[in-house]
Amino acid sequence: MASEGQVDYESVLCVKPEVNVYRIPPRASNRAVRAADWKLDAPDWTGRMRVTARGKVAYVKLEDKVSGELFAQAPVEEYPGITVETVSDSSRYFVLRIQDDNGRSAFIGIGFGDRGDAFDFNVALQDHFKWVKQENEFTKQAQAPDSAPKLDLGFKEGQTITLNIGQSKKKDRSRPQSSGGLGFLPPPPGGKLAPPPSSRATNLNTQTTAGGADTGCLLDLDSSNSNSVAPSNPTSTANNDLWGDFDSVTLK
Repeated sequence: MASEGQVDYESVLCVKPEVNVYRIPPRASNRAVRAADWKLDAPDWTGRMRVTARGKVAYVKLEDKVSGELFAQAPVEEYPGITVETVSDSSRYFVLRIQDDNGRSAFIGIGFGDRGDAFDFNVALQDHFKWVKQENEFTKQAQAPDSAPKLDLGFKEGQTITLNIGQSKKKDRSRPQSSGGLGFLPPPPGGKLAPPPSSRATNLNTQTTAGGADTGCLLDLDSSNSNSVAPSNPTSTANNDLWGDFDSVTLK
C-alpha cells in the first residue's frame, strides 16, 4: 500500500507478443491439472500478454494485439500461489485466475508457443516476489531495530587472548656476531691461547740477567744475529808487532 502523498508507479516486468487462452473444465478433484485435457489445437482467444507491477502486487494482463484493449487481468499477490499455477504435463501452460473490477473471478488456461516465452514469464514473477520479500525484511528491521540479535564481543569468563609479536629478523642479521660472546677477538689459527705471563717467569728472567754466565750466552746469540759489533783491526796489530821487533834491535 502506498503511504499518503505517494503514488505507486506501474513498472513493466515482461511482455510477450502472443499467448493463447483456453477455457478449461472445472476441477473435479485435487489432482494436478493436465494441459492435455484442454483443446490445445483450438484456443478460445489469442492476444498479447504484459506482466506489470504496482507496489508489491504483480498483474498479468491479457490485451488485444492491435488496439491494446484489456481482455482480462489477474492480480498476483504471491507466487507460487493460487493465482498462477503450473500444469503437470508441460512447462508451456499455466492455470490463471482472472478477476474483474467487481471482484468476480474465473479460472482459465494460458499457453505459449515457445518454451522460452514460458520461462521468461516464470522468471519475471519469481524475481518480483524475491524483491517483495527483501522489502518486507528491511521494513521489519527498520521498525524494530532492537529486536535484531546483537553481537557479544566481550570476553567470557576464563577466556584469554594471546598476542604473538615477532621480533624483526633484519635487525638481528645486521648486528655483528662475535665468537666469544663478550666482544673478545677470535682465537689464533693455532687453536690454543698462550697463557698470560706470571710472576714466576718474571723472576726467572731477572735472576738470569744478574748471573752473568747466561748473559754472555745471550750476548753471543745477539752478536751472531746482529752487525752492531765491529770486528778488531788486524792491520793495527801487525803494525804494532813490526815496530816491536824494530825497537828490540840494538845498534852497534
